[in-house]
Amino acid sequence: MARPDWRLLDKDLARLNQMERTTGYVVRPLLGLGLALAFMALAGVEAALVLGTSPTTIMAMVAAVFGAYLALNIGANDVANNMGPAVGAKALPMTAALIAAALAEVSGALLGGSEVVATVSSKLIDPEAMSAPQTVVQAMMSAMIASALWVNLATWMGAPVSTTQSIIGSILGATTAAAGFGAVDWFTFSGIATSWMLSPLIGAVLAMALLALIRQLITQQDDKMAAARRWVPLLLAGMGGAFGTFFVLKLPESLSSATSSQALLAGVGVALLSFLIARPLILHRAAQLEHQKGAIKALFRLPLVIAAVLMSFAHGANDVANAISPLATIVLHVMGQQEAGTHPAEINALASLHVPFWVLIIGAFGMAMGVLLFGPRLVNMVGNQITKLNPIRAYCVSTSAALTVIVASWLGLPVSSTHVAVGAVFGVGFYREYAAAHARRAGQKAERPGLPREDRSRRRLVRRSHVLTILAAWLITVPLSAAFSAGIYALMHVFSV
Repeated sequence: MARPDWRLLDKDLARLNQMERTTGYVVRPLLGLGLALAFMALAGVEAALVLGTSPTTIMAMVAAVFGAYLALNIGANDVANNMGPAVGAKALPMTAALIAAALAEVSGALLGGSEVVATVSSKLIDPEAMSAPQTVVQAMMSAMIASALWVNLATWMGAPVSTTQSIIGSILGATTAAAGFGAVDWFTFSGIATSWMLSPLIGAVLAMALLALIRQLITQQDDKMAAARRWVPLLLAGMGGAFGTFFVLKLPESLSSATSSQALLAGVGVALLSFLIARPLILHRAAQLEHQKGAIKALFRLPLVIAAVLMSFAHGANDVANAISPLATIVLHVMGQQEAGTHPAEINALASLHVPFWVLIIGAFGMAMGVLLFGPRLVNMVGNQITKLNPIRAYCVSTSAALTVIVASWLGLPVSSTHVAVGAVFGVGFYREYAAAHARRAGQKAERPGLPREDRSRRRLVRRSHVLTILAAWLITVPLSAAFSAGIYALMHVFSV
């Protein structure tokens, strides 16, 4: 019996492996697209089951499909702001980061998103100026389509744009095309636009202050490990307290109606519990890493993961409004049409008090699916290409961004999580630039030896080429989405006549 030629078998196996990889490369995007289309179809079916299939609800069914499409794209684009720092600092592998982000997004949207939805859907537009239900429905439909297409294009190009700017710009464009400039509450819009300018500055200042605090308390101490054992549990406790306070305040009224003082007391309790849990874990981990290189950075991996999950929760609570505020407006107007005599002002008053839970479901799970199916590309870009992150720097970025967005959601203010997160990244980079310059002036050795000066600068600081690119994307999002939405409304209006 002839002996097999193992070299030929190895070549055949190599060809099979290559074919399998090629097939996976082709099939995975198609699988993601198929799952996304299935989710959009299910959203339309859900709307039909809740509202019925009468002629007045057909538009709401179509709106549910586009609302799901918008939620998918928001999840795909904005997950980079939440999990990019953790992945870039190698605190979490990509798969674990996506799963954690998806779960946190769903929780935040369902528990904390209703107040911000009310801000966008009911306070930006004057109901008296748009009294015809068909006009309102067409305007909100145009806004959803325009915003979803722009965010989809930006995600495909690898650009982390502000989805808050996109949806609000689209609403402005469609509303202005439908009823003129007087239909928009420009005072409310000016407040939102002011938050867009302030939020990156707040994120940057908080990140700089947190990094400076960590350097002062831990990394510049003679006994760094002893300082870390003392302060890292306290950092975790502070983060836990903020999360606990927010969580209690944002619980549905059917579960809790806590006052601010009660929520603050609950936050203090959560902070104490977080400290009691974190302290033995940090002490045990510190003992394992006592004599290892990079031990201090390793201790920050756990708080970084917690900060990233907290940011995803805050994003779900805040940015679910971007996904479903036009859908909520359409659904409530359709429900108002079914109740004869309902005035648009009464519909918008209803929007400020109650957002249908099934609408929140579409936004929450749509963002989660967008995270899982289409998130990795931008996560890699934010985590690895804007600036070099380690666990300490990434923790500062995630924590400052999370706290900023949580406070905004608490106040019902739809800030841009993209602005906050990117502002925090720039804040960390610019603070390190200042610290390095100060060290050089003091005659200290600010850089590691063995690297060319230009390479050290590139690795150490925020890449300047990304600053102008990101600022340009922020500047064009509102006018571009507004013009796009106005054009879609004009076409829709022509074909409906």
